[in-house]
Amino acid sequence: MNPDLDKLQPYPFEKLAKLKADAAFSASGRHIALSIGEPKHPTPELIINAINSHVNTLANYPTTKGTPELRQAIAGWLTHRFQLPADSLNAEQQILPVNGTREALFAFAQAVIDRSRDAIVVSPNPFYQIYEGATLLAGATPYFVPITSESGFLADYLSVPEAVWERCQLLYLCTPSNPTGATYELETLQALIKLADKYNFILASDECYSEIYFDEDKKPTGLLQAAAAMGHNDYKNCVVFHSLSKRSNAPGLRSGFVAGDAAVLAQFLRYRTYHGSAMSLPVQAASVAAWSDEIHVKQSRERYREKFARVLEILSPVMDVQQPAASFYLWARTPIDDEQFAQRLYGECNVTVLPGSYLSRKVDGITPGANYIRMALVAPLEECIEAAERIRDFIKLL
Repeated sequence: MNPDLDKLQPYPFEKLAKLKADAAFSASGRHIALSIGEPKHPTPELIINAINSHVNTLANYPTTKGTPELRQAIAGWLTHRFQLPADSLNAEQQILPVNGTREALFAFAQAVIDRSRDAIVVSPNPFYQIYEGATLLAGATPYFVPITSESGFLADYLSVPEAVWERCQLLYLCTPSNPTGATYELETLQALIKLADKYNFILASDECYSEIYFDEDKKPTGLLQAAAAMGHNDYKNCVVFHSLSKRSNAPGLRSGFVAGDAAVLAQFLRYRTYHGSAMSLPVQAASVAAWSDEIHVKQSRERYREKFARVLEILSPVMDVQQPAASFYLWARTPIDDEQFAQRLYGECNVTVLPGSYLSRKVDGITPGANYIRMALVAPLEECIEAAERIRDFIKLL
């Protein structure tokens, strides 16, 4: 067996299941889950109709590279959404469809890391656990940059020592952040692009939550957008990951894409051709329909906007929690230990949240996610309100 498998820690939801199993359960009422970031808004009919009308294509093998129609739809969406120069993205060379960004974020590290060079992969802390697993199984060493309230709930990458950059081969960005919902500004992204150019590492920007934001006049900035704004129209060292799971409420579709540096994507395509991860043709057709429509995305944002407003109205008086810039997560400080808070909340109130420490690693004696919980406001509005009321009443009794 691969010895690096022994380096993997239990996944957060494994830890959560054990925590709940050990809880003293006395709650009544229905269970409300705010722990998993699985969108519950209806999947748009245009996606379902596209799949149904292309079922006959299941008789054909799909190509790893995807159909020209899908790659062109993605290129058009990226260009419009992030104000990229016309024709700066070559759909033939700079777009690659993937079966959800989770598998792509993992596979990407396996393809780009040169394990013979004592590689470092830089990532935020707390973080999406795929970053760490991908790093370890690629034979690299993770370097975690803490996310704190003092840093604006973003990783302060610009504080990383030069010695780390000299060994860095890959940096995982997450903007908007999972779990905090904070977003990186244009200037920060451009500073990272300059560092990537100087030290020759790849920026992998996980932008899966980029379309869930609350101010229609302040859309989250993307990495390719920052590159184009500084004249880097070849997007060297820049690769972005996007998904329809959150944007279009279709987590079961397993559809996303990777885009950016043509030279990097050529090698990633080579890897994926052997990896055997082509997207089925009905899913590709549904993806074309989804990336070509913005109406359903705006309607979804309006639903999230209402949920956040109602929940924050209930929780703000009793918790240290603020409206994030984007994503469907609330990152809230707990008045007691986060594990104890989550366990008791489940046992006494039948509400599940995720302890922040489960998304974090201890570095220099500090676990940045400790004493926080992540709440995913994905349930229907009425359930989110009821969960917030239970949490409020629970905190008042502590």
